Amino acid sequence: MSRAARLLDLVEILRRHRRPVSGAALAAETGVSLRTLRRDIAVLQGQGVPVEGEAGVGYVLRPGLTLPPLMLDEDEIDALVLGLRFVARRLEDELGAAAAGVLAKIEAVLPQGRSTEGVGLAVGHRRGEGHPCLPAIREAIHREEVLSIRYVDKTGAATHRAVWPVLVGFFEAAEVLAAWCELRRDFRHFRLDRIAEAEPAGRRMGRRHRVLLADWRLSQDWEGDGW
Repeated sequence: MSRAARLLDLVEILRRHRRPVSGAALAAETGVSLRTLRRDIAVLQGQGVPVEGEAGVGYVLRPGLTLPPLMLDEDEIDALVLGLRFVARRLEDELGAAAAGVLAKIEAVLPQGRSTEGVGLAVGHRRGEGHPCLPAIREAIHREEVLSIRYVDKTGAATHRAVWPVLVGFFEAAEVLAAWCELRRDFRHFRLDRIAEAEPAGRRMGRRHRVLLADWRLSQDWEGDGW
């Protein structure tokens, strides 16, 4: 974590406490040494953040700290809110909840007179089906691990595949996993609603994800696999 990110985390932690918090407790929560925590407090104070207190007594954030307004123009705000509303509406898992949380944070830092509620763009009421395989796919992508799936094609025939997941595309009719298929030794596309099972295969992909993604983009293969 960068120092700037750590300082922002420290401010957010202090915001949650109305009474002085010991340096030891703050250091434990931010994951730094007590010496580093004291240096961070000094940096914040030097930048005008109203942190009061001292070693052995505790620290408290006094009223008066305001964040600058989010510097986005009208079109940027509209685009951002529409995209987050789409995710919050389309997905029911932790991504949907995260999108709703980001919308709340944006609301808190918009310039006076602006509100996400005032954005005249809406997303339809269609919700995603909460595909149970999506968390496993996301985890495999993050960890660059092979995913073992059981896939049922449009005829009802099931096959077991070991795939290297690239990305998930969200379309009006379906969500689709793009992946390198070890069985076909090529890129294939799998509808999420036809993935009956998905679990880690316990080994790494044969290529780094960024390389795999670049190769997939070059392939331009959208013929699909059984759909």
